[in-house]
Amino acid sequence: MSTDVSAVSARRPKKRPNGQWKVDGTEPLNHNEEFKQADNGLNVRERIETIYSKQGFDSIDPDDLRGRFRWWGLYTQRRPGVPAGAHNSLPPEEVDDKYFMLRVRIDGGALTTEQLRVIGEISRDFARDTADVTDRQNIQLHWVAVEDVPEIWRRLEAVGLGTTEACGDTPRVILGSPVAGIAADEIIDPTPVIQEIARLYIGDPELANLPRKYKSAITGHPSQDVVHEINDFALVGVVHPEHGPGYDLWVGGGLSTNARLAERLGVFVRQEEAAEVWHAVTQTFRDYGFRRLRNKARLKFLLAEWGPERFRQVIEDEYLGRTLTDGPAPSAPDTPGDHVGVHRQKDGRCYIGVTPTVGRVSGTLLIELADLLERHGSHRLRTTPHQKLVVLDIAEDDVETVCAALAELGLDPRPSVFRRSTIACTGIEFCKLAIVETKTTAARTIDALEERLADVAEQMPERLTLHINGCPNSCARIQTADIGLKGQLLPDADGEKTPGFQVHLGGGLTFVDRDEAGLGRTVRGLKVTAEELVDYVELLVRRYLDGRQTGETFAQWSHRVDDSELQKREVELV
Repeated sequence: MSTDVSAVSARRPKKRPNGQWKVDGTEPLNHNEEFKQADNGLNVRERIETIYSKQGFDSIDPDDLRGRFRWWGLYTQRRPGVPAGAHNSLPPEEVDDKYFMLRVRIDGGALTTEQLRVIGEISRDFARDTADVTDRQNIQLHWVAVEDVPEIWRRLEAVGLGTTEACGDTPRVILGSPVAGIAADEIIDPTPVIQEIARLYIGDPELANLPRKYKSAITGHPSQDVVHEINDFALVGVVHPEHGPGYDLWVGGGLSTNARLAERLGVFVRQEEAAEVWHAVTQTFRDYGFRRLRNKARLKFLLAEWGPERFRQVIEDEYLGRTLTDGPAPSAPDTPGDHVGVHRQKDGRCYIGVTPTVGRVSGTLLIELADLLERHGSHRLRTTPHQKLVVLDIAEDDVETVCAALAELGLDPRPSVFRRSTIACTGIEFCKLAIVETKTTAARTIDALEERLADVAEQMPERLTLHINGCPNSCARIQTADIGLKGQLLPDADGEKTPGFQVHLGGGLTFVDRDEAGLGRTVRGLKVTAEELVDYVELLVRRYLDGRQTGETFAQWSHRVDDSELQKREVELV
């Protein structure tokens, strides 16, 4: 019996296009792609300045409001009183408040005290004194009215700051080592590369329509302090045996609901070619990234399909026109990458890493911090990817005085384990996607654990990360925490819904106590309500301290023990 091959082919369903521009053409396949092609997101600034700031919130076009505004760092906040999860059932106009979250873009986390003071004054004058240091090294404000945005931009840009592409389907802020150019043990200073990328490419209309957000991180410090494994593009300082200091290239990391760690491409990138390589990888994402489905539009999905070898070949052949040099992998870190505490700079002065509780500060505090630093001769500081601050250029004789003054501001340079290692996303207070409250929950948890675990404080490890997220999207990196908490609504004893969390255990990124990154494990059915959270974490920590083997980290212990050791049971305290 013969088979008609052409007839079989005709019956076989055609593979749906992924919306890859260089494969499928540029015809939009969803509404997001339609509005991005209809008008570049960068163009909305003129309408904000000439129309919306003058005519008010109700004059804003919906595609600008919920789309292009992000290209300038603006998201609408959750309207007060909107219940958890309502964004899935209510129309967006019933979820949106008439105020905005505004992200100040801080590439490399580098700030002067003048810039810090201006951000603080903007917070005080236009944002109800709100300010959060994010785990992307930005500072985020809330309660911003569209009428005030042009004046905010004027003040920021007068001191060299801005909000260009702080959100949106764009190259987001470039993470940089908080001790770039400062640390005595630095392999290479990434500051020139970060500045060159920002100058050449941020705000470039040719790169302002990517499939989705695009995150970059660059460090030359041996502690690998920029969470490179969860960025789309990352450069990590290495020393090549022939070419000297440079960078190792990683691509395709990201968390959200489909976590994937970045992979090495096996290439050595010299300082002078780093910006060009960034541009090549970014163009590859623009031209080959998947655009049909938003939940498959990050670079990690393209890398998963291609693999690192093909990805490298494409950037070399189609975008660089040359073969990159093979290079070594970075060595495991031998110092902590959060930079908390007092450390010596290479010029003999000191830098001090401090811990605003889960990144929450205020405009008033930022102004006071700028004043404090200037009184002691410092005019520079850095934000970090861990919701921390690092103040620079403190004379050794002033260290203790400055540390005491910082602690009085709530910026502890010698924090407890949990104050040092806890981060939290924005949460339901402002975020439309969040299901539970995070910042206040985290702060209360830290306070309670400091008190309850005081009797075992000397037995605690230097670091034990607790990450609290308000929804499944993992802005607070729950899969890479020792204890990661994903917000959700849980049934209470009366069958009603109450805020709670799914528990992830034993994740982590490369750190001084961990040679390589790994994702946390989930235990079937392991969920805790917000009310149970402190009891559970206390119980878990005590079990770890009692049951760990010599030198065993919490992550190692939590992956080794049986599920029963990780389940919640009533805490029995002596």
